[in-house]
Amino acid sequence: MKCYLRRTGPLAALLLIGMHAGARADLLISANDGKAVLINGVNTVPDNPVPDSVTIINLAASPPKVTAEIQMPASLVGPPSSVAIARDESFALVTAATKIDPADKKKLVPDHIVSVIDLRASPPTVIGTQETGAGASGVAINPSGTLALVANRMEGSVSVFTISGKTLTPAGKLQLGDVKTEPSAVAFTPDGKRALVTRDGDNKITVLSVDGTKVALSGRDVYAGIRPYSLGISPRGDFAVVTNVGMGGGDDDTMSLIDLTANPPRTVDTVTVGPSPESMTIAPDGRHIAVTVINGTSKPKDSPFFHEHGRMPVFEVRHMKLVKVTEAPIGRWCQGAGWNKSSTLILMQCIVEQELEMFKFDGKTLTPAGVIKVKGGPAGIATTPG
Repeated sequence: MKCYLRRTGPLAALLLIGMHAGARADLLISANDGKAVLINGVNTVPDNPVPDSVTIINLAASPPKVTAEIQMPASLVGPPSSVAIARDESFALVTAATKIDPADKKKLVPDHIVSVIDLRASPPTVIGTQETGAGASGVAINPSGTLALVANRMEGSVSVFTISGKTLTPAGKLQLGDVKTEPSAVAFTPDGKRALVTRDGDNKITVLSVDGTKVALSGRDVYAGIRPYSLGISPRGDFAVVTNVGMGGGDDDTMSLIDLTANPPRTVDTVTVGPSPESMTIAPDGRHIAVTVINGTSKPKDSPFFHEHGRMPVFEVRHMKLVKVTEAPIGRWCQGAGWNKSSTLILMQCIVEQELEMFKFDGKTLTPAGVIKVKGGPAGIATTPG
């Protein structure tokens, strides 16, 4: 029987050491792409790229503390859901959609791997990799820790892996269509019986049925907006949220709410959030949603759509409606966000600044709370599941 430590009193200090002993912490993992810098609106491979890496952060510490950094493949291509942490914090998965072309150091080519991090090793260590499909992007682990799905953005498929302990075993692929479907993000429902996959290439969210290790098309596709991209499912499983990134032409884009209690699931609300909502993240409280709006910060400075700062609006789900609560300015070309377990702190990844910007949240307002610097561009993120 596992013992779970409360984050109170002197026991909180134990979260900084001995995580291999099985104590649940409050972890955030940032996957950092060293191959990408923004030069006047163009994603460019630098002459001397730093290695890709992940940064492991203990959110239970005050202020949050970096506990480990590991060099390993990562990529900014695809939504920031390229990291997944097992519920018991024994391992994490990180995908890599691109790598540097061995024949041309200034070009990127598709990659197709998912790496396994042993989080209970001291220090945490990459213990294995598996091949996925081209453009391995969003990754998800089911609640029981026995199954993983990877959306292969450049192949039109979802890879299925069984999990035993910390070992991944390929269990086939589910073909969604051709490469133009561009499956991006994937998430399991809390009961593990369904999963959703966004397809920004053909504007669909596909509902998958899950029976043990068997994953199949359910026959239901949900339509929300133009190019549904990032995806999250509430801790209670009553709703899902997707951001619709649009065509990147400077127009304001949208976020949609999907009612998972309806039979069949359906989109019930859509709101405008701003230009290029790269991601959204549902808080552990199951009510609040932080949205990463790039807001033209990745465009050339002479573009009429360029802005110096991105935007992070926070919404609340009230009676199956998305209601805006507050908003804060953020850095440039920002990617994903993560909440602490108490839903009182948000960490936002910003690539140009190569940092995670922190904000305190009291349910009504956002207050800047410092930054954590990383090596490379922070582009994939996950926190410990509730």
